[in-house]
Parts: sequence; structure tokens; C-alpha cells
Amino acid sequence: MSLQAGDVPQPVSTLGVVIVNYRTFDLTVQCVRSLLEHEIAKPADIVVVDNFSPDGSGERLKEALSDQGVRVVLSGRNGGFGAGVNLGVAASHTDLVLVLNPDTYFLSNTVNVIRRLFDQQPKVGVAGLKLINPDGSLQYSARRFYSLPDILARRTSLGKLAPMRRLVKSHLLKRNWREGPFEADWVMGTGFVVRRVAFEQVGCMDEDYFLYFEEVDLCARMWVGGWTVMAVPEVELVHEHQRHSQAGIWSSSGKTHLRSMLRFFVKFGVPWVWRPSRPAMGKAYLQWRRQFVESPRIKQPDASA
Repeated sequence: MSLQAGDVPQPVSTLGVVIVNYRTFDLTVQCVRSLLEHEIAKPADIVVVDNFSPDGSGERLKEALSDQGVRVVLSGRNGGFGAGVNLGVAASHTDLVLVLNPDTYFLSNTVNVIRRLFDQQPKVGVAGLKLINPDGSLQYSARRFYSLPDILARRTSLGKLAPMRRLVKSHLLKRNWREGPFEADWVMGTGFVVRRVAFEQVGCMDEDYFLYFEEVDLCARMWVGGWTVMAVPEVELVHEHQRHSQAGIWSSSGKTHLRSMLRFFVKFGVPWVWRPSRPAMGKAYLQWRRQFVESPRIKQPDASA
């Protein structure tokens, strides 16, 4: 059943916002302005984390936003997206946290729909927003976990073959966006809401990912930890995204994406042929923890080399 913004009572859960900035002053200001204009969150509940931008945009954001009551946190280092999110969530105090990329903005306020979803379904740990392009087209921001055939279909010329095209549609859950909230293996980190209790229980964002796959990892740990991951088509967010992860495989961003993918497979198992089941991923993750977290004498394979 579809949830409509006008059909739900006022939500109980409080909502804050975390935006991680790195050399994106103009986009971050635009994002914050849309939050304030549409009353998505109170100014005091909006936290902007600057990841040690070399262009001085952190200090500029302090000057531009502090008078409006928005908090700007200077991290003092660029530890990556996950580290910035962790710092922002720690600086906030709300029940729910909306994590946004700077290159996003709202055209309307329907966030009470997603807040009410968290109130009604206490096992929801993460809920993704409906990401759209500026022209209104859908970005398909809820996905299934990867198999190696999925990766080949998405990143090689094999994706032009009819069977591979069907595989891509299945991976992107294209049919699911026609209805109301639905379960997804993971949702894109560009715009999602996380329940603070769940976030802290599963260990927050894994800061050993510098960029890419942090949200896939977080959602996997949500499922392993007994939480669910949802996507909510009723809450739209415009994303003026730069597709760095789609760059050439030997580009800087391409190499970073591959390293992050390798780390994810080290933690949750390599899905050689079929998409992994959540129980199988949970088993692989627990084994990884026993080897590399609970037994610190064993050195973890270096995925950043």
C-alpha cells in the first residue's frame, strides 16, 4: 500500500541531516537552502561536515551557514565519505539522520512519509529516497547485491546482449518503483535515512572504504544485524550526479571503485555466479570478523594497495 504524505499523522521520530562537503561550496549551499526552504529539518539539526577541503570551502561554509543556525564541522582530515558521515552523525542528536550528497536538492517536502515509515516499522534500519535527475528521470537508486555477472553486465560491452540487459533491469529493481515502499538489498548513499540506534549497533560506516561501496557495506551489515533496508518512492530528491564510478577502469576513480569492491567481497564473500543470499553473506561476514577483527594478530588483506 502506498503511503501518501497527506494521509499520515505527524511522525514521532526526529530527523536531522548530515552533508559531507569536499570542495563543493556552491552545491552544499544549494542543498542546505533547499532543506531550509522546504522545512525538511530545523537549522540546528543540519550538520555540514567539511572533509578538509583544500580550497577553503569549510571556512567559507561556516561564514555562509552559521548565521542561519546550521552547524558546520571541520574534520581536520579527509578520511573519506564514510568518516565524514560518522563525524556528522556523532555531532547530531536526532532519532533519524538523513545523509545527503552536496549535489542534491529537494523540490518539495514529503519526508514525513519516510519518518512515519520508521515509526510504523521499528526494524527498518535504512530507507533510501527516490533519486531523480534534473529532467525528472529516475536514477534507480535501490539495488540488489552484486554478482560477478551483474558487474560484467554493468561495466563491459556484454551488457548490450539481451540476457545481460534483463540482468541489469533485475539488479536495478526497475519494476519495484511503480508501487509504494519496498525492500532492497541496498540503497545509494546519495540520499538515505538511517535509524541512529541501528547505525550505532552495526558499527556505523566502515571508514576503511575511502569512497564507493560504503553504503553497500552498511546495508549488508543492516541485514546481517536483523534490520531491514527499504526504498521509498514517495520521497523524491534531485541528484545532479557526476558519474565518477562509471569512469574508465584505470582512471583514479575507477581504481578506487575496484579497491572498494574488493574490500566488500573480502568481507561478504565473492558471488561468482549467483547473487549472494543474505544468510550466506552473514556467514561470510561473521567469519571475516573472527579472522580480522576479533583476532587482531591476523593481518587483513590490503585492498588499498
